[in-house]
Amino acid sequence: MTSPATAETPSPFDLHGRRAVVTGAGRGLGQAIALGLARAGADLILLGRPGAQTSTRDQVAELGRDVRVVDLDISDHDAVERVAAEVAGSRQVDILVNNAGIIDRQDSVQVSRKSWNHVVDINLNGVFLLCQAFGRPMTERGYGKIVNVASLLSFQGGIRVASYAASKHAVTGITKALANEWGPLGVQVNAIAPGYMVTDNTTALRADPDRSRSILERIPAGRWGNASDIAGPAVFLSSPAADYVNGHVLVVDGGWMAR
Repeated sequence: MTSPATAETPSPFDLHGRRAVVTGAGRGLGQAIALGLARAGADLILLGRPGAQTSTRDQVAELGRDVRVVDLDISDHDAVERVAAEVAGSRQVDILVNNAGIIDRQDSVQVSRKSWNHVVDINLNGVFLLCQAFGRPMTERGYGKIVNVASLLSFQGGIRVASYAASKHAVTGITKALANEWGPLGVQVNAIAPGYMVTDNTTALRADPDRSRSILERIPAGRWGNASDIAGPAVFLSSPAADYVNGHVLVVDGGWMAR
């Protein structure tokens, strides 16, 4: 039986009264993160491609949370700066989750400058600009949480994904650099490195019987990860429970890195 004192103790994972911005929340990991934050009590602002986040918005609203959708092409850096300034200027943002990202699989000798720049513009440059725009008022207030979505390829080179690997290595660098700078100002900056997840980015891998088998054989959990597996870690890093966690890259991979 729960004692009255226990019942009144707030959960360290409670996000009621906090507002989170999540990028790329229309499906997959971003949608799972947004719904996880909403279930923990956070209100949401969803940034992403026009028309892509309607379902997530509706599901967040059904959970009783305030939710707003803002259309944004993260590869358009002028738009990123303008939209982020408008959002940060109109509402207090306590949590930023940089989830939006793309991958381009092709032989490195075939990668064009246009393709390379497009991946880096979204996965790296957009992340930094959003951290900068929302981090500025966080540091001024003395409180904030930033969670960047990295990758196992923040540690490894992968195969035929040079631009993606480079951008995700850089995401961990940005995470640590900002944690060093903003930690003393009350802002924690961390990252999640998802393992092999069932998302659009891994469709080609899962469709290749040999690659899929070799991947599964290395994962102690014996399965591909689901988007819902990322929600809990995102809530943790966004919550008071992680107030002394800073500059960390939390690997969520079913044990892949342990092998």
